[in-house]
Amino acid sequence: MMKKMSMSTSKTSLVLFLCQIISALDVPLDSKLLEELSQPPTITQQSPKDYIVDPRENIVIQCEAKGKPPPSFSWTRNGTHFDIDKDAQVTMKPNSGTLVINIMNGGKAEAYEGVYQCTARNERGAAVSNNIVIRPSRSPLWTKEKLEPNHVREGDSLVLHCRPPVGLPPPIIFWMDNAFQRLPQSERVSQGLNGDLYFSNVQPEDTREDYICYARFNHTQTIQQKQPISVKVFSMDSLNDTIAANLSDTDIYGAKPVTERQPVLLTPTGSTSTKVELRGNVLLLECIAAGLPTPVIRWIKEGGELPANRTFFENFKKTLKIIDVSEADSGNYKCIARNALGSVHHVISVTVKAAPYWITAPRNLVLSPGEDGTLICRANGSPKPSISWLANGVPIAIAPEDPSRKVDGDTIIFSHVQERSSAVYQCNASNEYGYLLANAFVNVLAEPPRILTPANKLYQVIADSPALLDCAYFGSPKPEIEWFKGVKGSILRGNEYVFHDNGTLEIPVAQKSNAGTYTCVARNELGKIQNEVQLEIKDPTMIIKQPEYKVIQRYGQVSFECIIKHDSTLLPTVTWLKDNDELPDDERFLVGKDNLTIMNVTDKDDGTYTCIVNTTLDSVSASAVLTVVAAPPTPAIIYARPNPPFDLELTGQLERSIDLSWIPGDENNSPITSFVVEFEDALHEPGVWRYQTEVPGTQTMAQLKLSPYVNYSFRVIAVNRIGRSQPSEPSEQYLTKSASPDENPANVQGIGSEPDNLVITWEPLKGFQSNGPGLQYKVSWRQKDVDDEWTSVIVANVSKYIVSGTPTFVPYEVKVQALNDLGYAPEPSEVIGHSGEDLPMVAPGNVQVHVINSTLAKVHWDPVPLKSVRGHLQGYKVYYWKVQSLSRRSRRHIEKKILTFRGNKTFGMLPGLEPYSSYKLNVRVVNGKGEGPASPDKVFKTPEGVPSSPSFLKITNPTLDSLTLEWGSPTHPNGVLTSYTLKFQPINNTHELGPLVEIRIPANESSLILKNLNYSTRYKFYFNAQTSVGSGSQITEEAVTIMDEAMASRQVDIATQGWFIGLMCAVALLILILLIVCFIRRNKGGKYPVKEKEDAHADPEIQPMKEDDGTFGEYSDAEDHKPLKKGSRTPSDRTVKKEDSDDSLVDYGEGVNGQFNEDGSFIGQYSGKKEKEPAEGNESSEAPSPVNAMNSFV
Repeated sequence: MMKKMSMSTSKTSLVLFLCQIISALDVPLDSKLLEELSQPPTITQQSPKDYIVDPRENIVIQCEAKGKPPPSFSWTRNGTHFDIDKDAQVTMKPNSGTLVINIMNGGKAEAYEGVYQCTARNERGAAVSNNIVIRPSRSPLWTKEKLEPNHVREGDSLVLHCRPPVGLPPPIIFWMDNAFQRLPQSERVSQGLNGDLYFSNVQPEDTREDYICYARFNHTQTIQQKQPISVKVFSMDSLNDTIAANLSDTDIYGAKPVTERQPVLLTPTGSTSTKVELRGNVLLLECIAAGLPTPVIRWIKEGGELPANRTFFENFKKTLKIIDVSEADSGNYKCIARNALGSVHHVISVTVKAAPYWITAPRNLVLSPGEDGTLICRANGSPKPSISWLANGVPIAIAPEDPSRKVDGDTIIFSHVQERSSAVYQCNASNEYGYLLANAFVNVLAEPPRILTPANKLYQVIADSPALLDCAYFGSPKPEIEWFKGVKGSILRGNEYVFHDNGTLEIPVAQKSNAGTYTCVARNELGKIQNEVQLEIKDPTMIIKQPEYKVIQRYGQVSFECIIKHDSTLLPTVTWLKDNDELPDDERFLVGKDNLTIMNVTDKDDGTYTCIVNTTLDSVSASAVLTVVAAPPTPAIIYARPNPPFDLELTGQLERSIDLSWIPGDENNSPITSFVVEFEDALHEPGVWRYQTEVPGTQTMAQLKLSPYVNYSFRVIAVNRIGRSQPSEPSEQYLTKSASPDENPANVQGIGSEPDNLVITWEPLKGFQSNGPGLQYKVSWRQKDVDDEWTSVIVANVSKYIVSGTPTFVPYEVKVQALNDLGYAPEPSEVIGHSGEDLPMVAPGNVQVHVINSTLAKVHWDPVPLKSVRGHLQGYKVYYWKVQSLSRRSRRHIEKKILTFRGNKTFGMLPGLEPYSSYKLNVRVVNGKGEGPASPDKVFKTPEGVPSSPSFLKITNPTLDSLTLEWGSPTHPNGVLTSYTLKFQPINNTHELGPLVEIRIPANESSLILKNLNYSTRYKFYFNAQTSVGSGSQITEEAVTIMDEAMASRQVDIATQGWFIGLMCAVALLILILLIVCFIRRNKGGKYPVKEKEDAHADPEIQPMKEDDGTFGEYSDAEDHKPLKKGSRTPSDRTVKKEDSDDSLVDYGEGVNGQFNEDGSFIGQYSGKKEKEPAEGNESSEAPSPVNAMNSFV
């Protein structure tokens, strides 16, 4: 084992510890930047500390490092400088520290055994590798020995020793025969950790002459073989015949029968032994015993449990394996070998020590000139390791002095560093079991600012979403960052921007107006640099017509729409999903530009369809459900649920199983797919049927598993595509015997209801789970991580037990075991619970408030130690309230607001604050019991904001050229008012606005008289207030100046004059007369040519036909093609014939004696008369009526 590392460089053993650059000055992981910055060496690759090499191949010892400038490399061998130039067999790779030792061309690996160490050095320091111990592997032959045959009596124990040669690394041992077949192993015959083959008792079948031990050396890929060992087993029946001539009657090999023997340990010997193992290693403990019958091995840990998830048993439980051991695994481990005749045990006292391991390893430190910093190196181990420091590979006590450096045990403190302070420091932590060593550099840089974000980088964001503009930078000292909009714009400030420490500018809600060029400027005392980026704001993508819920019959067609609106510069892609998965690969699914169509719909198409629209900047989606219903059924075949099974029979009755058979009922045109078996427990739950099992529809028998202490009845239900049948008639009853419980209660919990108790709850077993009468529960508990014995109590069949007098909120191990009159259930598993919570004891400390803007603040606090929370940490509550407004100095009713921050959060944002106000807040921790004490009240003030609009604006006292304005101060000044601004402009008769006039008014004024205005003119006024932050929202009003008095006296209301009223009446009368004359002339017209003939006839409805053309006479009317009103024509004697019908052709303007052609077509005035009629029916023979005249006019 490696001893404590010496401070001497020649004896130093280093373990490389590399970590990323983190310090007071962050260096971005930018490859171009890292290539430009000076950096001390860092070793990036090296060979392992214990390096076993193949003596037949070249030896490659790796050492790679990086740095700026690139480092040079040197080596030591066995503590002295190794001059590779003087050894022709040794070369160093170019631009590398890796050594190549040429063995294949005549070199001897043994000649290069030793301890090697690599140093990488540049102008900023030196880093060293770990000590690399080079050893060639060895695979020696077995020493020759004469092996006597083993003669063993049947039942005796036997050990076949392997004793392999000592190799490097140690060989792997296994036993085979002459046919290269592995010898079978069992609980009786097994191989020990030392390679020996152990027989707990020999049997006649163990006789053979080819027990061969093999040693495999992996490095040289060789296998060495021991001489075969012969074993001869004599049975009691053949002893007298085979050895009577050589043994006396009293010899041990007399004709005694094979006797059973109690166990005896073959290894380890004695009753106790000790074992030391290192933390993190694998602990292997072994016990192999002789005896007949073959003993069984069991392992326990005295005073504790074997660690769960890390404990394994090997070699038929003869080997106990615990991985990743820690100090908690120390203790006494007992192996117990037992057979029917007795037992024997052995106690192994295990002590776990620890080589050093890191608590805090030193980390690389990058500083600016004049800054401070620390390197911390903390390690633990058993025993406690010692800490020592080196600088550039030299013990720090003899290293060149650095006035900025001070060593304080495991810490190096740097103050006011300069560039010459750059170096690589090594921290060594050593104890008797090993050591750790880490390299950490201190790099002091003086660099002008650099901006790493590409120039003119384009950012595209969706409107109303955050915009983040990067300005990645580096410089030493750390540069200050400023942002400007545009090349010559003013510096950005205000509530609408958030400035991040990494240089990023955030616009929380980006609008179209925010688009443009932004300039980032970085400056420190060594220089200044700037960079421009571009911001584009895009319209959001929207689905303006979403898919809708559809119900469609099977084999129909359905279509879903998805119409979108998007920014013209973005290219959207539309994807359709079914039930959140890709659409089926089916030609029936047709995806169009704005829709999805499904042809020939089937039942499997039922589901939810989602339209997803993606652009490079945003994504939206909408879904709709498709329900597929059956088409109207074909009436030819009637499908129905099956009839219930019948004739149930129980056979093959056993304690835990029984066979049930039945005869199926009619399946009703739909094949039976399955049978469901249910049971009733008449003893515990009479009348309640529960599911037992389900079998395929082709099966009419089932073997059913049973529980003890249940009075079973069974019934069967048949199932087809249509549904389930009615249950069958119940089977006969079958009562099973009682037994101890098979299971323990579920959902065991331990939760305290008071600070001094633990409430243990569980779900009780159901009646049929009790397995027998007298069901009870054994409730056990003990405090976790304390060496307490279990406390147990047996309770009746309940579901809760309360443990009183417990400490507040400590973890407990809890278990609940079921038992009845016949015994206990299996050992239950343990659960972790907690005793009751109490209110937290301590308030959060170090409460700090950072005011971000006039309406938003950020509060920080230190977390409360978990022990003081005294319960499950729920989070923190921040109480805050407004004390007073700084502008009015008036107090009001205090309304406290509460914000809750879940979990172990140590900061939060306070929104909705009022500008220019004084606030108080405090913070309280919350657990499951409630809130803890409040922290001391913290006072903070919000800065000024812009005011609200003035409370009112009144315009009074209008004159020819003046108006008086009065106003009220803003309801919420949000600061100290500095002034008011009045703007006004005239409005002409076409509602056009004239020139705008602006007036600034002192803040203490409340009225103003505007003079020199135009008479009879409307003015529009805009009025707002200002604070030092800016202008508030404005209020508007309109008013009119009065007209000139002379003009007013001439302007009389003409509508009230008598002469005007008389004139209007005369005009109206004249218009009425003209209208009546026009109507009369329009309706009068001349007589028809047949008027005199018509007057001579008794019945004007009947007209003779002309013989020449077969038409009626020339009589026509303006309403020829419209139905005539009844009574519109009467005979000359002014009487009406009774036979006239309402539905006769007379009412439609045609004679009752109409003629027909030979083909039955009607001959009348429709045949040719129509084209001779006047276009307008203004020649009616009826006298004009005033009513008709008005109707015609209308």
